[in-house]
Amino acid sequence: MSSTAPDKASNPITHALNLARETLPPMHPAGRPFVAGGVAATLLLRRAWKPLGAVGALATLATAAFFREPKRVPPERDDLVLAAADGIVSLIEEATPPAELGLPAEPRMRVSVFLSVFDVHVQRVPATGVVERVAYRPGKFLSADLDKASDDNERNSVLLRTEAGHELVVVQIAGLVARRILCQVADGEKVRAGDTYGLIRFGSRVDIYLPPGSEVLVRKGQRTIGGETPLASLPERGA
Repeated sequence: MSSTAPDKASNPITHALNLARETLPPMHPAGRPFVAGGVAATLLLRRAWKPLGAVGALATLATAAFFREPKRVPPERDDLVLAAADGIVSLIEEATPPAELGLPAEPRMRVSVFLSVFDVHVQRVPATGVVERVAYRPGKFLSADLDKASDDNERNSVLLRTEAGHELVVVQIAGLVARRILCQVADGEKVRAGDTYGLIRFGSRVDIYLPPGSEVLVRKGQRTIGGETPLASLPERGA
């Protein structure tokens, strides 16, 4: 006996909704209050004057885009340091890790990724391991593409111990426009490569300090995808 019920897979409306779910990235929870506020403002503006409502709707959509959190699939290799953010590699140089982490004041290779206001603003865990320390330090709000931003600007630093025992430092840095750093991990927490751990509003910069012996795999000016692009390969276990 044949069924006359519509086939969900062939239903064009269902198919369109599925495509929308796959194409439009979800939103980070931190963005919901802003989007809700934008919707409320849009309704009020529309009552006052319809063209203003259209402007409010566009602004609300832009805000939702700022807080997008697309799904990322990290490589399966456990000897890689992944980009913690979407953006452009702005600096590759030796530098001393943030003093508030209590590490030896010895230079390590640092890879800096600059985020524009159009990039995804969430940050991803660069390698699987355990968070050993989280340290926040207030500071200035200089343009994040300046060299001295790493030293002078407001920042939040995370010291991560990888499964192979390597120390890895990732630092969220505020910038000229960015005025809020959100970090969602704590000391002793186990984390996985590619998972979202924080967010910077809006734009700014993320620095990663590599363990000695690491091999940098990116070049200055290269675009990175947070949670997917390999920044460096870690030294062999015990090296």
